[in-house]
Amino acid sequence: MILELNGIVKRYQNKTAVNQVSLTVKEGEIFGLLGPNGAGKTTLISTICGLSDPEEGEILLFGKTMKSAGTEIKKQIGVVPQDIAVIQGLTAYENVTFFGKLYGLKGKLLKERVEEALNFTGLWDRRKDKPGKYSGGMQRRLNIACAIVHQPKLIIMDEPTVGVDPQSRNHILESICELNRRGSTIIYTSHYMEEIEEICSSIAIMDEGRLIACGTSEELKEQIANEEKTFIEVATTSQMFADSLKNVEGVTECLVDENRITVVSTKGSNNLTRMIERLTSAHAEIITIGVERPSLESVFLTLTGRTLRD
Repeated sequence: MILELNGIVKRYQNKTAVNQVSLTVKEGEIFGLLGPNGAGKTTLISTICGLSDPEEGEILLFGKTMKSAGTEIKKQIGVVPQDIAVIQGLTAYENVTFFGKLYGLKGKLLKERVEEALNFTGLWDRRKDKPGKYSGGMQRRLNIACAIVHQPKLIIMDEPTVGVDPQSRNHILESICELNRRGSTIIYTSHYMEEIEEICSSIAIMDEGRLIACGTSEELKEQIANEEKTFIEVATTSQMFADSLKNVEGVTECLVDENRITVVSTKGSNNLTRMIERLTSAHAEIITIGVERPSLESVFLTLTGRTLRD
């Protein structure tokens, strides 16, 4: 395991920001941490990075406790914070060089890594510019360049696409996938459902400081799925067609809306073939068939009782 959290608790005055969170991140994953603003994601990330100590629980990095993890192990971590963390008075090249030195790089290797990081983030041609001349998306990419200059094994990204344009967001997401292909394990926090579902192999959902669910996207959807919906469009509307489906095993409800029949079945019925046979026997001309799948949004709504952006 790259990272293991056991019963992490973090409090601020009378508020428990992180409440008994336990999870593991495997090597090679893009691990998504999903939750609304205020869910405790950033606090948890700060604790993992060693910026604050938990009141309770244990953190293991690369198999070693945070307290026993030496400097060399911590150098294997790169952090992209939610807020832009670059020095406005330095050029992009100087910024990445500065952070490279903090991670112990020097000489020829430092220069090579700085060039690689700026090329990777598409900023090499603008390396002599200061961050003030960059767009918001470019500053986010500079943030990433500073975090990956030392080629860490674990990269932690806290809301790296907040406030950026769609083009910059796509560039950042593509960069994350490429870093993962090159061997980095990534922890990615966001309150954008579509980003998490697009790039993450495992997903943890946080709300009000607690970890309320964890698994792959499909596993999370399976947790809340208790029925299946099939939509069948026919050439001509007839209540008779819907009635012919009501006795199919697993079917609990049939609704007719013009030329569309919505069939509700219990989970795992696997009755689509039987439905088609019944409609064919009733001489229905089937135009299209569609099956509704649970979404990550519906998972979150079911588990928390609210939408992600409430």
